[in-house]
Amino acid sequence: MDSASRCACAVVLKTADILHPIRHTRTDPTDTTRLHFSVIRRSVLHINADLKQKETFGGITGSDKSYKHKPMRKGNLFTATNAALIIGALPHVAGHGDAGMDMSASASAPSPLSDPNDGWQVHGNNYFMHGHYTGWILAHIVLMVLAWVVSLPLAIMLSAARSRYHIPVQVLFHALNSVALVTGFVYNHSTPDLYKHNAHHPIGWVVISLTIVWTLASLYTAYGDYQSRRETSSLSSGNTARYSMLQDYGDRTALARWSHDSAMGSSCQHSSESVLQKPEDVQDDVDDDKHEDNEDEEPEKRGFLGNNRVDRFMSHYAQRLSTPRASTLVRGGQIGLEKVLMILGFAALSTGFLTYGGLGRSKQVFSVAAHFVKGGIFFWYGVLTLGRWMGAFSEFGWAWNIRPDYPLVARWKTRMPSAEFTESFVIWLYGASNVFLEHLNNAGGEWHPQDFEHLSITALFFGGGLLGMLIDSAWFRKQLNTSVVLQRSQELQLPDASRFAAHGAGSGTADVPDALWQEPATYKVPLNPMPALVIMALGIMMSSHHQTSMVSTMLHSQWGTLFFAFAIARAATYLTLYLKPPTSHFPCRPPSELVSAFCLMCGGLMFMFSAHDMVWAIETSGLDAMTIFTVTLGLTGILMSWEVVCYAIKGWAVRKEIAALGRPLP
Repeated sequence: MDSASRCACAVVLKTADILHPIRHTRTDPTDTTRLHFSVIRRSVLHINADLKQKETFGGITGSDKSYKHKPMRKGNLFTATNAALIIGALPHVAGHGDAGMDMSASASAPSPLSDPNDGWQVHGNNYFMHGHYTGWILAHIVLMVLAWVVSLPLAIMLSAARSRYHIPVQVLFHALNSVALVTGFVYNHSTPDLYKHNAHHPIGWVVISLTIVWTLASLYTAYGDYQSRRETSSLSSGNTARYSMLQDYGDRTALARWSHDSAMGSSCQHSSESVLQKPEDVQDDVDDDKHEDNEDEEPEKRGFLGNNRVDRFMSHYAQRLSTPRASTLVRGGQIGLEKVLMILGFAALSTGFLTYGGLGRSKQVFSVAAHFVKGGIFFWYGVLTLGRWMGAFSEFGWAWNIRPDYPLVARWKTRMPSAEFTESFVIWLYGASNVFLEHLNNAGGEWHPQDFEHLSITALFFGGGLLGMLIDSAWFRKQLNTSVVLQRSQELQLPDASRFAAHGAGSGTADVPDALWQEPATYKVPLNPMPALVIMALGIMMSSHHQTSMVSTMLHSQWGTLFFAFAIARAATYLTLYLKPPTSHFPCRPPSELVSAFCLMCGGLMFMFSAHDMVWAIETSGLDAMTIFTVTLGLTGILMSWEVVCYAIKGWAVRKEIAALGRPLP
């Protein structure tokens, strides 16, 4: 090895020793990069100065003496030294701030979307790569999932059923959530703040505050139900016996008086006197009945939630708000919170995932927000679809059933629009609002072909949603049937009535059977394919949408294919209902809707994972699109199973509460 090679190797090793402790310091990524290049520059200057000094004073000996006779090799020596030094230091610069990640991995690892240095400058350090106190953060994640995915939906279902068990389950939720908060607090104070001004912390505190308000409202409502049951129980036991016997005493007294006035003899008067002696016996009988019912009333005597102290506390404070208007407002707030808490919890979990991975910084927040909001909408659309299959919103006619009429349901429920109209409205609203947001990521910049593609998608949503609302509007359907109604009407007088009479509209209609003028049975079913058609077109477009990497292209293709499959399954549902419309208030549960729900939920999650930052994280972690796809499929199946279990528990709780009132359901 010649002198140049030895010098280059020595400088590279020395620079590596200088840079090694720098990699493990917790500094800003930009400052660390500048420090690395500063060290490299100083090292290069020092070695060049040393070589020049050796050349000047004859410090090069041995086999390197020939160096003086070949001056052209001096530039080559400096160049080789500098190149070797920079090449040896590049891995340290590329991997700064991440001791656990080898940026010079094997060639089989997927290449990132952009240069690794640029990616780390944008994303910075994150908790996922931090590697310290992992036990605390894992405990925080597991407990939060148990609280918000397992306990909260169960508590909401029991609360909707007005079950006696919903307060204990809510207490369990708050216990899990409190322990999770403690673990998160410990982790935050044991690690540096690697994601300043993140959205997870404020959203989490707001949602937790709402859950506390919801629990307080549930306690107030549950105490009102407890008071009603206690009063009913008291009336149905001792008070009912007393009331019945006193009523019997009053009837007999009136009969005796009527007999005495009618001069029916002394026997009736004797009977009257005997009845007048009953009140003392009545009191004794009532006391006996109350004594016999002590054991049955013992649970009630223990107070609210089985605790007399809680009962006294609630009776002291809750009775101050025990007005009909306050009770209505509290109950309405409780129901409203139950409708949105799971969605808000989903947002809190999603932002926690982003914060843990250090994603969504700078301008990337627009891409992450767009994909997570849109993907979340499709995910909850799938949750709603599965709920409709199980029988949710059957009073609105949304469960593929015949809508009940008043007075079976409240009058306002009979005026609710169909599920297809609601879907079309949401699609139209997205198209109307998002048309101004597609260029927000590059505001003021030039328009690219992808921008026009996104704008065309919003136009599709606007037009398709509007057409879907028109198709499902009762007023428009009525106007479309005008020509048929004109033919049926015999009393209609119009200036051009002769034209209708010439075609048989004004004569002979009385001989036509009434069955021919009845509306088809399919009119009772909202067969509206526009929402499914719009989503199918979206899936086709996204499957062939141009992306900057293979992983991103595959992710878009996967959720686009799932949306296409949803449209096919929904078409099968409409075909089935068209051939045999439902005739019952019970949900008909078409099996194709299970496929629809699965495709929407899984496709929505894959939509969220296809954001630019998510793709970057997938690639730099050594994962691929198929790994994410298979994990998402399994997660979707588990979530759907848990949703079915929660809805079944709600039905069980309703039956149990009704049976407790003495009216068991078949």
